[in-house]
Amino acid sequence: MRIKLSLVMLAAALMLSSCGPKSHEVEHVFFIGLDGWGSYSVENSDMTNVKQLMKDGAWTIKKRTVLPSHSATNWAAMFMGVGPEIHGFYECCSEKPDLEPRYLSKNGIFPTVFQLLREKEPDAEIGCLHEWSGIKYLIDTLSVSYEAKVPQADLCEESCKYILEKKPRFAAFVYDDPDHVGHSAGHDTPEYYKKLKELDGWIGKTIEAIKEAGIWDKSVVVITSDHGGINYGHGGISMMEMETPLIVCGKGIKKDFCFDDVSVMQFDVAAILADLLGVKLPEQSYARNVEQIYE
Repeated sequence: MRIKLSLVMLAAALMLSSCGPKSHEVEHVFFIGLDGWGSYSVENSDMTNVKQLMKDGAWTIKKRTVLPSHSATNWAAMFMGVGPEIHGFYECCSEKPDLEPRYLSKNGIFPTVFQLLREKEPDAEIGCLHEWSGIKYLIDTLSVSYEAKVPQADLCEESCKYILEKKPRFAAFVYDDPDHVGHSAGHDTPEYYKKLKELDGWIGKTIEAIKEAGIWDKSVVVITSDHGGINYGHGGISMMEMETPLIVCGKGIKKDFCFDDVSVMQFDVAAILADLLGVKLPEQSYARNVEQIYE
């Protein structure tokens, strides 16, 4: 009788475990960020590489920023899985939390996906190349193997070189445009779309570098933005400022799959990254993975 009962309990346990969240971990994850890229621009843009990645992967143009629609606030949300009321970065270019974080990691900020991966895999190659210096305050530089501020004209070349030489486990490449052009020439202007086309070319070269490195079939690429913009700025609550694209393409991801009908917030990007990296966000996080994007 006891043996039968034990077998029943074991079967029940196996059933429960099989019903749990499925891991979608892959060997390489690449994050490409375009500061100030609003969803409103996607349809009219000449971004052939990006649109091909949309066809080859899953995408939404309905991802919503956290408030305020500023840079530090939203990059932090994507790397930490919480909003400013928890991670503390509120102002546009904060170099330290404006509000005391609800929880501090051993490195002095709210835990990032960079830190969580470092704790899981101490020897992993983890990198971040960026144009805006403010990014380094949001990723936890103590957890990365390589971090560098690179001029925009050199960022693509340096990113490709890094991919080919190191074949990183996780790498983020963050451009400070279209934001600069939005502030100078204005959003939804010919100058803005010209910059998008240039950035699209660099994204295409980055994808080619991943393929040349021989790791494309083991990788997932995530492309997104911190906020959009209207007229010459951002920080408000118009939909041009609040909605940003999110594209996920690569191993195990559905093809040509639009998930506009799924409510996706900025901090949910952290849950997607965590899932792909095989790490668990801290209990203070309220980010949700988007299970619909996986095959």
